[in-house]
Amino acid sequence: MAKEIESPCVSVCQLKGNLCTGCGRSRDEIRRWQSMKRPEKMTTRQNAAARMKKLNRGKRQGS
Repeated sequence: MAKEIESPCVSVCQLKGNLCTGCGRSRDEIRRWQSMKRPEKMTTRQNAAARMKKLNRGKRQGS
């Protein structure tokens, strides 16, 4: 059996608009995480990581 996909949550839950600034997931992705199948969780983790990179780039440029 395949290993469970771990949530990207880092317990810094703060929404800015529709996105969590802690993990990069959307409000809907956070809400649906438990019911997602493995492929959707993998895609969500990848998308969240890309969003976090973009958020962090914006923070560095705005500093």
